[in-house]
Amino acid sequence: MKNLSVKQYHESNYKQWNAFIGQAKNATFLFHRDFMEYHKERFEDYSLMVFENEKLVAILPANRAEDTVFSHQGLTYGGLVYQEQTKLSDVLAIFQSVLFFLKRNAIEKLQLKTIPFIYHTKPAQEIEYALFLAEAQLVRRDSLSVIDLSKENPISKIRKRGIQKGINNGLIIKEETDFEPFWNEILIPNLDLKHNAKPVHSLTEITKLKTLFPENIRQFNVYFKDKIVAGTTIFESENVAHCQYISKFEGAENLGSLDFLHSFLIKEIFVNKHFFDFGISNEAQGKKLNQGLSYWKESFGANTVVHDFYEVKTINYKAFETVLI
Repeated sequence: MKNLSVKQYHESNYKQWNAFIGQAKNATFLFHRDFMEYHKERFEDYSLMVFENEKLVAILPANRAEDTVFSHQGLTYGGLVYQEQTKLSDVLAIFQSVLFFLKRNAIEKLQLKTIPFIYHTKPAQEIEYALFLAEAQLVRRDSLSVIDLSKENPISKIRKRGIQKGINNGLIIKEETDFEPFWNEILIPNLDLKHNAKPVHSLTEITKLKTLFPENIRQFNVYFKDKIVAGTTIFESENVAHCQYISKFEGAENLGSLDFLHSFLIKEIFVNKHFFDFGISNEAQGKKLNQGLSYWKESFGANTVVHDFYEVKTINYKAFETVLI
């Protein structure tokens, strides 16, 4: 690629940015500006757009903190986004231009989190090779529990017992557009009790996002005798159904609610997706694994997909000058 230029995103680029996201091979609705900006007051946006002459060829959803630029910290995954026709050598040139731009603007480091391959519509790991060439350091690795729905996935006996318990207890599953019951009666009390934490999204925020992305954000709740006892919030993209929140608040009873719910989601609602992503079971920047949670996901037939986070010095743009032969 020749005549590459990099510039920061401006609100005047809103339509151009979103149109590019719709055509990229490694993007989801999380990179739409409407999703990125629901919490814009929390971050100093430093998203970048790369042009070849006047044509947009790549974007980087990002934010800045002091002398470091991050793959946007308000998003689950991130990285360099590009189209199907973009060749490996093109990505190397694009990434070099990004590092050079950052260095020229007094940014010393780029922290880049990758986009797990399950979210690619076509293979798109060119950026991992570029990170290797730039001598990027792996600073975090999370483990996703993922079911490949195109394969047979045996469920363990203990999960089958939980599913049957849900049936015997007469549990009812409802897809609902009102997030208030799950947020206020299940999710918030559960996180507060077990982790002294709050959901990443407030009730107001998730409700707003649902209105912006009604086909992508879905809420499934479980009821026992007309009382909500559990639920899951799904972020749905082209290939993947991702569990953004999973929570139950049954009191002393073990009703089988989450086993019953997720069996239904996997076998009925999202059976035609390629992947069902339970999300991570990690804490402490990937250094700790919640063994019980990981086992619960694996007992549905899930296997591990890693999600990597890298740090690269922007001065390493020079490393690309002697790569191509």
